[in-house]
Amino acid sequence: QLQASGGGLVQPGGSLRLSCAASGFTYDDYVIGWFRQAPGKEREGISCISTTDGRTSYAESVKGRSTISRDNAKNAVYLQMNNLKSEDTAVYYCAASAFGFGLDWDEYDYYGQETLVTVSS
Repeated sequence: QLQASGGGLVQPGGSLRLSCAASGFTYDDYVIGWFRQAPGKEREGISCISTTDGRTSYAESVKGRSTISRDNAKNAVYLQMNNLKSEDTAVYYCAASAFGFGLDWDEYDYYGQETLVTVSS
């Protein structure tokens, strides 16, 4: 099971760090991805990281403003988001892929409870 946390209300230009914790399995050899879905919009993959070798990938919409990282000892993955914009408002959730690497939802096998990010003044 995966649990995303760290969302909340933040002003434009602010920062948040989202966390993804796993229970019932270890992150070893998985790719952990972050996805979001804004109201009325399609789901978007925004970042992923390989827990094996640390490779990362970012969508253009967050590149340069976000950093994904892992702490294998804590079985956790983090997404630091800076310079937040109103268009970042969405529910965010993390997912795990046993075989794929990338931002395609179809490559992911597990996902968990989301966290809401609201960017507003």
